[in-house]
Amino acid sequence: MCIWVSVALRGEHNGCHDAERDAALLSQTFLGDAVRGMLSQYDDPASGSGYADLMPHDLARAALQGLLNRTNLPKDAVDYIIYGTVIQEVKTSNVAREAALGAGFSDKIPAHTVTMACISSNQAMTTGAGLIAAGQCDAIVAGGVEFMSDVPIRHSRKMRKTMLSLSRAKTLGQRLGLIGSIRLAHLTPELPAVAEFSTAETMGHSADRLAAAFGVSRLEQDEFALRSHTLAKKAQDDGLLQDVISFKVPGRDIVSKDNGIRPSSMEQLKKLKPAFIKPHGTVTAANSSFLTDGASAVLIMSEEKALAMGYKPKAYLRDFVYVSQDPKDQLLLGPTYGTPKALERAGLSMSDIDVFEFHEAFAGQIMANLKAMDSDWFAQTYMGRKTKVGTPPIEKFNLWGGSLSLGHPFGATGCRLVTTVAHRLQKEGGQYGLVAACAAGGQGHAMVIEAYPQ
Repeated sequence: MCIWVSVALRGEHNGCHDAERDAALLSQTFLGDAVRGMLSQYDDPASGSGYADLMPHDLARAALQGLLNRTNLPKDAVDYIIYGTVIQEVKTSNVAREAALGAGFSDKIPAHTVTMACISSNQAMTTGAGLIAAGQCDAIVAGGVEFMSDVPIRHSRKMRKTMLSLSRAKTLGQRLGLIGSIRLAHLTPELPAVAEFSTAETMGHSADRLAAAFGVSRLEQDEFALRSHTLAKKAQDDGLLQDVISFKVPGRDIVSKDNGIRPSSMEQLKKLKPAFIKPHGTVTAANSSFLTDGASAVLIMSEEKALAMGYKPKAYLRDFVYVSQDPKDQLLLGPTYGTPKALERAGLSMSDIDVFEFHEAFAGQIMANLKAMDSDWFAQTYMGRKTKVGTPPIEKFNLWGGSLSLGHPFGATGCRLVTTVAHRLQKEGGQYGLVAACAAGGQGHAMVIEAYPQ
C-alpha cells in the first residue's frame, strides 16, 4: 500500500490539551506511500492460499520491497521499521527485523514488532508517528503481516513436559521410562486459541450475542455482507485498489489480486447455517470476515523530510486514540467508543467527515456499532455522554468494500484501512476521513485523516 500522509499529533497533559506541546507535535509527520500484497484467503475452497508454502517474513519482505520499488526510496533514508502481527511464527518472533534484512535494508536500521490483535498495524503506524513527533526519527516504515496458512501448532503440555524431561534424562533407563509413559492423549496437538483468554468466548460467539443485544437481524447482516462484496468487486474492476502489488510466489503463479471477493445473492446467503450459536444464531460464514494471508507497508515521514526528498504527501494523520472496554459484553464496540474521542481531539464533528472506513470483522458487529452510536441511551448509560455519537452516512461508508470481502489478515488490516481513506479522499475530493476498528480483548482504535492539499 503506498500513500503519503502527514501526521499532526495532539499532545495531552493531565487530562487537558497542552497548547504548547500540541504546537510542538504538529510537525506535519507524513504517512508516505504504502503498499500491500494481494490478500489471499487461506481456506479458499478452490485452491487455498497462494502463499501457503511461504513464511510470514516472506510476505512482509515482499511488501517492503514493493514499497521501495513504488517510491524509489533510498534504503538508507529510513530510520526505523515497525511491524504488527498477531499469531507469531516462533522462528521469526521479531518479524519486522527479519523482513527488513530480507528486503535489503541496512542492518544498522532498528526494527521491532508490536501486537495488539486486529489493530496491530495501527499501533505500528502510530508508534512510528510518535517517534517522528518526538524528534527521534524523520522517516519510518510501518506495516503488518499475518500468515494463517501455517500457524504454529504445539504439542500438548503433557508431551512438552515429557520431551523436556527426556532432554534432561541422564540414563537409558530414565529415557525408556519417559518414553513408556507417553499415551495417546499426549499426542493431541494444541492449536492457537480462537477464544478470548479472559472470557473463553470466541469472537464469533460474542458477535452473535452483540447483534442480538442491539436487535440486528440476520437479514441486515446478510445485506451488509453482500454490499461489501459488491462494492469491493466494483472497486477492483474499476482499478481503485491502488495499494495492491503483485507477488511472484517461488515455484508458483503470480498472485495478482485479492481472492476473497465473491458477490453472491441474498438467496444464496440465506442458505447458510449459523456458525457459532446454533441453531438460532445470525452470524454465518458469509457475514463474517474470513481468515487471510497478507502483508502491508507504509512510509511515514516528517513533512520537512518528505518535501526535501521531493515526495508529495496524500494525507495527514491528524489525530488518533486507543480505547478499551468490557471484553465480555462490549468486545467489538471499539469504533463506538473511539470515534467520538478521535473527533473531539481533532476538533471535528461527524458531519465534517467525508470518508469512513470501519473494520468489518462481522456484519453484525458493524451494524451493532452503528446502532450503539445512534443511541442516546447507550451514550448516557455506558459512555458518560449526554447525547449519542451519531452514525456515519451509509453513502460515505466503506465504499470500496471492507474486511468482509477483501479479507482480514489480522496484523495488516489497519494499514489497508488508512491507505483506503487516503485514496478515497483523493478520488472523491474530500477533506477528512475516519478510520475505526475493534480488536480482541475489548480494545479499539480510531484515527482522523486529512487530505493533503493537491
